[in-house]
Amino acid sequence: MQLVVFGLTISSSWGNGHATLWRGLLRAIAHRGHQVTFFERDVPYYAQNRDLVGWTDGELVLYPDWSSVEERARAAVRAANVSIVSSFCPDSQAASQLVQDNAGLKIFYDLDTPVTLNQYSKQGFVSYLPTEGLSGFDLVLSYTGGLALAELVRLFDARKAVTLYGHADPNFHYPSCPETGHQASLSYLGTYANDRQPVLEEMFFETARRLPQRRFMLAGALYPETFDWPQNVDFVRHLPPSEHPAFFSSSAMTLNVTRPSMAAMGFCPSGRLFEAASCQTPIVSDLWVGIEEFFEPGKEILLAQTTQEVVDSLSIDAAQLAEIGLAARRRVLSQHTSDHRAQELEDILSNL
Repeated sequence: MQLVVFGLTISSSWGNGHATLWRGLLRAIAHRGHQVTFFERDVPYYAQNRDLVGWTDGELVLYPDWSSVEERARAAVRAANVSIVSSFCPDSQAASQLVQDNAGLKIFYDLDTPVTLNQYSKQGFVSYLPTEGLSGFDLVLSYTGGLALAELVRLFDARKAVTLYGHADPNFHYPSCPETGHQASLSYLGTYANDRQPVLEEMFFETARRLPQRRFMLAGALYPETFDWPQNVDFVRHLPPSEHPAFFSSSAMTLNVTRPSMAAMGFCPSGRLFEAASCQTPIVSDLWVGIEEFFEPGKEILLAQTTQEVVDSLSIDAAQLAEIGLAARRRVLSQHTSDHRAQELEDILSNL
């Protein structure tokens, strides 16, 4: 199979969750014998924070603007079996039209479905979707399940909408040696987002204030320069994917916080959730409908909705926490790896 992708980015994980997901999925697809070409607009903020150089799992086409790459993209699409346009691709409108006019199987992959639905409810349009909706694609893949699938069909005339959830690549996400001097009771890894901040404030920062004798770690881009950090929180402004395993492994537990628009849809596991579990780090997560479909509460994951519940989780016996971390890793290895998602994608495409 020859696969062409028009995406936000695969070359830089700075400030986005797309890059790591694409790397794992396309690596697994390439290892299954398929050929991949990824088109990415070369924007300054990713160019200045590029943490993937010399990609060997496919061909990466970095281009300055659409006009400079349109003919090359058309040729690639015509030669491909499958062409995918993803959410937040800077040239998604033009790429969607090109794919619909020239491609074999035409797919839109919404890696931000709750954001898509939220934007549409407020504005009546979504900048990265074709103005006529999604009816021109043979299939819409969604990063979020539950109610989101029916909404993609109802609001955007998707012919068929199915889930392709996040995942972890166990070749890169595995238990690692903790970083010397940076061990913490609780960690959090995630880009700053206004809508996620209230929950993070209650479940992470307030927990840190209640437990001043303990150390906490947070890593993520886009946090304001003037952010008021509790003194017992160590902060890293950006952490490249290669350092994620050591980060997770340096904490007794890590926190998962879901954006409200995603939590409202349910069935919304983040890629970070699977990465942390693959690193065998015990996870305490906020609650959303469907989470038990991915990890068994109390056995593979801990759930909390308040500061006190997070504090209580941190008091659990170390041996019990180790069992929870190990069970979560086993669950990822059995159901949620990049290879599993590549197999799922093959199965989906074979049934179109």
